[in-house]
Amino acid sequence: MKKRIRYLFIAFCFCLACALPAGLGGETLLAAPVYSAEPDARSCILMDGRTGAILYEHNADAALPPASVTKVMTMLLVFEALEQGMLTTDQTVRISETAASMGGSQIFLAPGEEMSVDDLLKGLIVSSANDAAVALAEAISGSEEAFVVRMNARAAELGMRNTHFENTNGLDDTTENHVTSARDIAIMTKALIRHEKVFDYTTIWMDTIRNGTFGLSNTNKLIRFYKGATGLKTGSTEKAKFCISATAERDGLSLIAVVMGSPTKEARNALAASLLDFGFANYGCYSSPAEAMNDIRVTGGVGNTLATVREGFSATVEKAKLSKIEVRVDIPEKLEAPIAKGQKVGTVTYLEGGKEIGTADILAAHSVEKITFSTLFPRLLEWFLMGERAEI
Repeated sequence: MKKRIRYLFIAFCFCLACALPAGLGGETLLAAPVYSAEPDARSCILMDGRTGAILYEHNADAALPPASVTKVMTMLLVFEALEQGMLTTDQTVRISETAASMGGSQIFLAPGEEMSVDDLLKGLIVSSANDAAVALAEAISGSEEAFVVRMNARAAELGMRNTHFENTNGLDDTTENHVTSARDIAIMTKALIRHEKVFDYTTIWMDTIRNGTFGLSNTNKLIRFYKGATGLKTGSTEKAKFCISATAERDGLSLIAVVMGSPTKEARNALAASLLDFGFANYGCYSSPAEAMNDIRVTGGVGNTLATVREGFSATVEKAKLSKIEVRVDIPEKLEAPIAKGQKVGTVTYLEGGKEIGTADILAAHSVEKITFSTLFPRLLEWFLMGERAEI
């Protein structure tokens, strides 16, 4: 009994000492390899769809009319509205006179007709329907004009520096300054494909709406004829010539090829395919998924060990260098409490040829409280009392 009282007194003093205040008692252009072909277009770019790394560019910041590739931003705002609960795919939209009046590519919406958001999305994405674009814009913002304000605001948020939208669909007969750039299109495409639901629409080759009475055929022929193609949007007008934002994925590598101002549909598709071929032939995706790391010893804490987890990491790397990636782990042998869950406690650095290509944080998997009188003494008292009962 006397021995237990002595241990309890020592622990009590230690708790008091612990309670005293301290001091008292993304876009980077990769250098190589080189795409050597002369692009048959005013502007083009090849971007990694996950990291935003630029693998090739030609006149990529020129502000040019984008035709129906405009609809990439319309699609982005629609999918964000779906994510936020502002719309549902089974929701019915009543078609306005304004939406029904759109010319060019259309699904021939009639004033007063009712159509689901799902079918309007098919019309917008598969058939590039201008009337569907306006109908969806009105469903979200009340009018096309208000929706265009949102389009420009979102472009600014994404850092699209050479973009100004005047409508939702890219019709440019009466526009004065409806422009964007290949780089900006790649940026908004990258934001859009984070919404994986979009691929349910962009990969459709043929489908129907209006209960099977109206057929749709994808304007993006790469979907059928290019290995790994996942989307995304074509466009053409007399001003814009032929444009495309083409997405594809192989072996975990996601690519975006944007072409603007190509002279023919065939030249546009050939250039997009050539850019994607270049990317897949020369680059690969180095990926390291999130995983548990070694425990760290903790001093001055309620617990004496801390479980840790490393964040996931991916990078676009030249294929020849994929097997040469080195990993350096920087993590302390011990830490002092308190430690918060999610707190950065170390770093994993990935290197190629001694050059850093990226890092991932090592995080605390749980919290560790600092030992104080209020946290430790009740436990010691319980231990003491339990021991007394055991002796009795």
